[in-house]
Amino acid sequence: MQVTAIRKDIQFSPDSSRIIPRFLKTTNERSIEIIKSVLLMSDSEVNSSMNQLLRDFSTRHRNISRIFEKHFEKLQSLFPVDGISADQLNYSRKVLIGSYFTMEYSVESAAFYNPSLLEDPDQSGIGRGEKRVIFSFRATGEGHISSIVYRNGILDKENNLTLEPVGKLLSEADIVKQVVFNKVSFQAKLSELQHNGHEFTLGSILDKLGDSFTFKELEHCLAEEKALPSSSNELQMNQMIGLASAYYEIDFSMDSAISERVIFPISPTEQKGIEDACFVKFKDENGKVTYFATLSANDGINIMPKILYTTDFYHFNVQPLSGTIARSSGMALFPRKINGKYAMLCRIDGVNNYIAYSDDIYTWQDAQLIQVPKYAWELLQIGNAGSPIETDEGWLVITHAIGPMRKCVISASLFELEHPENEIGRLSTPLIVPSETERDGYVPNVIYSCGSIIHNQDLIIPYAMSNHASTYATVNLKELLDELKGTYTN
Repeated sequence: MQVTAIRKDIQFSPDSSRIIPRFLKTTNERSIEIIKSVLLMSDSEVNSSMNQLLRDFSTRHRNISRIFEKHFEKLQSLFPVDGISADQLNYSRKVLIGSYFTMEYSVESAAFYNPSLLEDPDQSGIGRGEKRVIFSFRATGEGHISSIVYRNGILDKENNLTLEPVGKLLSEADIVKQVVFNKVSFQAKLSELQHNGHEFTLGSILDKLGDSFTFKELEHCLAEEKALPSSSNELQMNQMIGLASAYYEIDFSMDSAISERVIFPISPTEQKGIEDACFVKFKDENGKVTYFATLSANDGINIMPKILYTTDFYHFNVQPLSGTIARSSGMALFPRKINGKYAMLCRIDGVNNYIAYSDDIYTWQDAQLIQVPKYAWELLQIGNAGSPIETDEGWLVITHAIGPMRKCVISASLFELEHPENEIGRLSTPLIVPSETERDGYVPNVIYSCGSIIHNQDLIIPYAMSNHASTYATVNLKELLDELKGTYTN
């Protein structure tokens, strides 16, 4: 029997007006030329230029003068210029210099896709049968650089969505360098990178550090190493800093709406984008709730799986996943431990579905094959479309599958609760296929999801349409589970 998916009449589309101010990089030589030109301006010219800037941009960005100031601070190493130190400049001149090294970037101008849906931590002030929810999206702009953005709203009794007003004053987070590294896991990640063509031989630097160390302590040891006359491993030292930069914490302003918070690439491992975040509400043995997301960091050559976590969507911690299987995209965390271990779905060979268990949420060493393509419409590839969803009948796994003409569809499978490596059943026909209005886009004939939830006995599936825009559909949970159990073969 074909399970019915009801498409909702809502579309999340790219919006080129959603912009963030980014630092504009130039060569040191050109930067110094620009600074010299501003230094030659009279005070009246500086004030006139600043007044015009604020008229043009103060309504487009929150506290734009502070952003200019921060970008000026990135130029400190170039001073003194013409014998003038940065400390000798007044605030207006510093801010004006910073403005020349600032550009607007439209984070959603190209695409708005691969959504994940989860319950908002704040469920106050809603009616009976309603649920406040958060959608995360992969937003892509100029240069095909991807970031994480959000929308939020309320699902009513019939699972119709009322969106909250979308804020226009977008902002990046402040980077908080408070990460403490575990030497063993950090060294293990360095060893993994050897398999990607890098060879690290600077064990002497790690020997100087304690069993745990901070970013600043690592920087200090590397600076000492670079100062040695015999130092000849600058490339390797830069690679160590690059890996350390992949770990970070960020904070958003408390006066920002969630739709105004943009997690834009921060570390060198993310310079081409943060891709396909699969969010899940995770509850530990003590009932503590943490919102995790597995994602892929893309540096233009390699993919580095990472995990992000937050409790409030204001403060986030991000770090790489390590282990022999943490080298590909498509990882999705279970919402609780299973038999005392963390569990993760993954697609380590790009074709089949696997499951992995670990005592450590950051380290994943071994995986077990649990699902291979079976039907004509999934022969090229089968994978998860987000984290598993716990039901009374088993773990409901929404899947994506690729068949002829690279047509990507959404389907579903069911696995045993305490032994999720055992498949109970899967749909023999796709749950959602691209409709005629969904087939055309940046990547034709593809629909894709990064995470669904259950509400009012319906499965709510957000999905992307041909990697351009997004929407969502609902499926009756009982109908779906009955069909999945009926496909069971011993």
